[in-house]
Amino acid sequence: MAGRRNFIKKAALGTIGISAVLSCKEGTNVAVTAVEKPTNTNQKKPVIISTWNHGLPANEATWKALDTSDTTLDAIVEGMKIPEADPKVRSVGYGGFPDREGKVTLDACIMDHNSDCGSVSFLQNIMHPLSVAKLVLQKTPHVMLTGKGALQFAKEQGFKEENLLTKQTEKDWYTWMEKSKYAPVINTENHDTISMLVLDKEGNLSGGCTTSGAAWKMHGRVGDSPIIGAGLFLDNEVGAAAATGLGEAVIRTAGSAMVVELMRQGKSPYDACKEIVERIFNKHKNHRDMGYLQVGFIALNNKGEHGAYSLRSGFNYAIHDEKDGNRMEDAQFKMTWDD
Repeated sequence: MAGRRNFIKKAALGTIGISAVLSCKEGTNVAVTAVEKPTNTNQKKPVIISTWNHGLPANEATWKALDTSDTTLDAIVEGMKIPEADPKVRSVGYGGFPDREGKVTLDACIMDHNSDCGSVSFLQNIMHPLSVAKLVLQKTPHVMLTGKGALQFAKEQGFKEENLLTKQTEKDWYTWMEKSKYAPVINTENHDTISMLVLDKEGNLSGGCTTSGAAWKMHGRVGDSPIIGAGLFLDNEVGAAAATGLGEAVIRTAGSAMVVELMRQGKSPYDACKEIVERIFNKHKNHRDMGYLQVGFIALNNKGEHGAYSLRSGFNYAIHDEKDGNRMEDAQFKMTWDD
């Protein structure tokens, strides 16, 4: 994990108001002591927060597109196209890990400040599922299209079918088939769903999620990422939240919607994320999924304050704002993988 710590870390220490800024050169290991409650009040708009290392280039492209795009959704789609098309990002779009049958299947959703949303699930052979989800929002009376219907709609909108299974992912699939043991690849080597939340210059919230889902899943499995209220939710009067990790656990608890509801009750983004992670832990501590369970949330309120929290160590997220630019932050967590 140390090889990806090329970022500037800023942490505020409670109410004492002491902050430390650390600049890390590539390949340098720097120990950063995490604080219990990061504070980030009085943020200037816009603010972008997204999950994982691949959120950095996505944030950068979205930030630039905010000045040139017709809508914030267009800017989000522009940024998310980068990990969707990057074969090195093994859990998003092209080059993503396939299901048990060797098929790369995609889930995505998008939501704007009016609570309008679009979603696709179990979509195959389309490089940019989030772009299709945006058109579901804009050009249909529905929220979600799935499977062959989603593919048909995408083709009607001019999208071309492409083989998303790269030589590397095909090789990995054949290696997996030697044992054919289902062990979801969750939160390893910094690979998982990319979710993005944006507070734009007008003070409006939008968000999106895109993923190829859990590796080696059963054909037809759909995770939390295309489900409004689970993988993504926002209320423009309150805030926005998005999830990463094992989708089944997030679906069972309507995770992102619950984070937003806690912010509505006055909790900070950090505290809201932490409480829902604790709830998921309590409901799953004796569950069959617990051995590989990881979930994390990012949240952004309508003041521009952000926060994140995960069940296990290893979750990080990208932040882009006017004050400090684009950088990575490590999320607080409840337990390590050894606990």
